[in-house]
Amino acid sequence: MADKGPWRVGVVGYGRLGQSLVSRLLAQGPELGLELVFVWNRDPGRMAGSVPPSLQLQKLAALGERHPHLVVEVAHPKIIHESGAQILRHANLLVGSPSALSDQTTERQLLEASQHWNHAVFVARGALWGTEDIMRLDAAGGLRSLRVTMATHPDGFRLEGPLAAAHGTGPRTVLYEGPVRGLCPFAPRNSNTMAAAALAAPSLGFDGVTGVLVADLSLTDMHVVDVELSGHPGPTGRSFAVHTHRENPAEPGAVTGSATVTAFWRSLLACCQLPSRPGIHLC
Repeated sequence: MADKGPWRVGVVGYGRLGQSLVSRLLAQGPELGLELVFVWNRDPGRMAGSVPPSLQLQKLAALGERHPHLVVEVAHPKIIHESGAQILRHANLLVGSPSALSDQTTERQLLEASQHWNHAVFVARGALWGTEDIMRLDAAGGLRSLRVTMATHPDGFRLEGPLAAAHGTGPRTVLYEGPVRGLCPFAPRNSNTMAAAALAAPSLGFDGVTGVLVADLSLTDMHVVDVELSGHPGPTGRSFAVHTHRENPAEPGAVTGSATVTAFWRSLLACCQLPSRPGIHLC
């Protein structure tokens, strides 16, 4: 937390996740040593009647006037592309759209700004189960492959480019299978778990981690994430392997599952306890 006074937090984005965070910060923040100092949304009208006028930030470029310690992005990767480095001039940054980091220019700009202004880039793990285990195995040099499959009903996708025109050929259709870096630009809001995996396993990274996006007509009220990893063969020729299967309840057509909202709140609390050191850190 801040050395003196509460930890000042700003929220960028007021969709479902942003609304949940703002509500919790207003209700629980004071007892946790957190103070909500602004909320920004591309459409300011969405905040009317629910965000106190004094907390509504009209221009993102003016966030420095609120003197935040932490800015939480829960809007869209475009915010990180366009404003991430500028935000780091004023505060630590919690990235809720890690698919933005698949763009190498954006990643480089964030790292340079982080070093220059001595602020941290935190990345929420979101729906990625077993993050610490993946990081430990990778750091020990024991990770050979990592594959993340995200499946949900087609209404839950927000696809762009060539994937926007993709159509299912049956009850379950694989829309994409390949490097995570190739998926993020076309599924920026549906590839964040895969992007978090790429950041957790830097030896593989965005080019080495495999992402699979599946449209499944039966999954009307949940997101399903499968994480499969393997290690290098041992003396017997056999490899260490793990497969986790996560079913996350979600409202029909929702991009963010219910459990992910809770996980993000825990990430916010965690990064407020971590030292402000330059670099990109999962939390």
